[in-house]
Amino acid sequence: MKAEEVKKLDEKYVIHTYKRIPLVLVKGKGTRVWDSEGKEYLDFVAGIAVNGLGHCHPRVVKAIQEQVAQLIHISNLYYIEPQVKLAKLLAEISFGDKSFFCNSGAEAVEAAIKLSRKYGKGERYEIICMEGSFHGRTLATLTATGQEKYRKGYAPLAPGFKIVPFDDLEKAKEAISSRTVAIMLESIQGEGGINVARDDYLKGIRRLCDKNDLLLILDEIQCGMGRTGKLFSYEHYE
Repeated sequence: MKAEEVKKLDEKYVIHTYKRIPLVLVKGKGTRVWDSEGKEYLDFVAGIAVNGLGHCHPRVVKAIQEQVAQLIHISNLYYIEPQVKLAKLLAEISFGDKSFFCNSGAEAVEAAIKLSRKYGKGERYEIICMEGSFHGRTLATLTATGQEKYRKGYAPLAPGFKIVPFDDLEKAKEAISSRTVAIMLESIQGEGGINVARDDYLKGIRRLCDKNDLLLILDEIQCGMGRTGKLFSYEHYE
């Protein structure tokens, strides 16, 4: 299919969230991608930080091929070996004892919000979030996102969220009430402009949570998975 034909079909049938870059990409290898005309590009976007291992890493390709040749999807009704192996590995390399697997970053944040409200048992439900944050584009994660440009046009938003300045421990402390159940933040804000939390701030947030029986939700969808030199960004603050 020619590039212009792809673009015309896209314009006719696909709903956009971003303005497209006028390239039809057909192949990737490592840090490079190629368009339909054979032109080579150095890929600094990396799928908006998704392709941490580059394009078509041989071990990733091999693992996917082997898995789809055995099972593609069976839902969570059954036990499967790869899932329990991954859960065990995550427990060994993080502070978490168990894992809840999701399909996307926004879904993971939604799950954290729901788990927090379960923890609050209906009496505590408010979550303190940060200015400049980005947590996703579902209704609840948009409400938790501290940037008006993402929230505009989607009112009424979900209740139960407070937005306070990032890296300001006193403002977070002042926002805590009898209804507060959790504090959610990115230790390094991505969409907000690569804002790095101070060491004393994140440790202070941890102490606030411990003192007030609050859950601490660390959104590492952009800053985790080795992107900062450690597997998880929070490890820089331990």
